[in-house]
Amino acid sequence: MCAERMEAVGTSFFGKGAIQLLPQELKKRGGRRALIVTDKFLYESGMADTVGNVLLDSGLEYAIYYLVEPNPSVQIVNECIEAAKVLDVDWFVALGGGSAIDTAKAASIVLGNGGKVEDYEGKDKSKNPGIPIVAVNTTAGTGSEVTTFYIITDDKTHSKMCMVDTNCKVSIAINDIDFMMSMPAHLSAATGMDALTHGVEAILSKRATPFTDKDAYWALSTIQEYLPRAVANGGDEKAREMMAYAQYAAGVAFSNAGLGMVHAMAHALGGVYNLPHGVCNAVLLPYVLEFNGEHAKLSREFHAIAKTLGVSGAEEMSQKQNAVQVVQIIRELSDKLGIAKNLKMLGVEEKDFTMLADLALQDVCMADNRVFPNLQQVAKVYQNAYQGGTMS
Repeated sequence: MCAERMEAVGTSFFGKGAIQLLPQELKKRGGRRALIVTDKFLYESGMADTVGNVLLDSGLEYAIYYLVEPNPSVQIVNECIEAAKVLDVDWFVALGGGSAIDTAKAASIVLGNGGKVEDYEGKDKSKNPGIPIVAVNTTAGTGSEVTTFYIITDDKTHSKMCMVDTNCKVSIAINDIDFMMSMPAHLSAATGMDALTHGVEAILSKRATPFTDKDAYWALSTIQEYLPRAVANGGDEKAREMMAYAQYAAGVAFSNAGLGMVHAMAHALGGVYNLPHGVCNAVLLPYVLEFNGEHAKLSREFHAIAKTLGVSGAEEMSQKQNAVQVVQIIRELSDKLGIAKNLKMLGVEEKDFTMLADLALQDVCMADNRVFPNLQQVAKVYQNAYQGGTMS
């Protein structure tokens, strides 16, 4: 039996109005200046200044870097680093979803260790913690505020670099639904399916444990119940609250158990085509589940996932039968949420499948898939996801 290290965020606050608990926490820890890292929408909407006023109450001066984009690039991170250097900041405050938090993580690691963003691709490449990070989450899906992962796009190769690093952990996480209520339906759907994928892949990962399973299964059942409500009615406070808890639990699970083939393939797609990460996961998930159901020994896991998602008679079914039922439920959920049905609808081109498969096989997430596929198998899954077909 191998010893396992479990990772989690430092301090987390949940619930409506949780942002008001931040000043007392920051006063305990000290500091003079903070850089809010966010996107143009959150800046122009005034939400960044709302957070800024909380920082002033904490005794911190602040500035705002608001050029974060989806699938943040090395260039974006470098700009953020330069802003932080000029201001000599003591804190990063990431306001947004995974893109803002990942940008802050990458900048923090470089400032704490030197070198370039690209130097830290892979697992535990840094020696020192970086500048501490507050994450004010505005989505319910990525789990970035609780994980030891961050993803940055290489401007030159258009591939996504996956960094797994215990030194990038967020110091303080705020999951305040007041910052999530205005999230549009399409973003709620995409980030929610991202969280669902985190839970599924954590369960199927080679490094899954009873500890990670506990969080992952609870996240699956909660997302299945509350995600459709959050998408249908953004003002549903109960749905927003439960999705905040569920995506956090899924984040804890995958940060410790790892991910797998879905994320490896989604990272390749996102880097090359600049597509929304959650949408890529949602489209690919059924096809990777079909592959794993056919090629990996996962009878217990597929039975438990099927039972969690409400499949009647899962106990008497074979692995393949349970896998079919799980795939059907996930497809129906994606359809209900308005997610694209296949890669063709996302503008992906068939000529790129071999190249994408090669990138996916190099992704650090692929190593945790219960069975390691070959190039032809990954390309075949891309092909199935393009056509909307199933594994032969």
